[in-house]
Amino acid sequence: MNAGNQQASIGSEAVTVVPTWVWALAAIAVLLVVLLTQENGTLLSASAANFLHEVTHDGRHAFGVPCH
Repeated sequence: MNAGNQQASIGSEAVTVVPTWVWALAAIAVLLVVLLTQENGTLLSASAANFLHEVTHDGRHAFGVPCH
């Protein structure tokens, strides 16, 4: 079986097997989107992390999430 094209068969239909690292990367991406959309300054509002807060705040605007 070719590592780039893994398939399992269920009955007469072929099903592509998704590697574990793809699921992990997708989960991290979803968590990042949740962090950017739900963060209202509670996690990153310390004065030392104010720049990081503003970056995530701008990311929320890029996603079209309302704020304030």
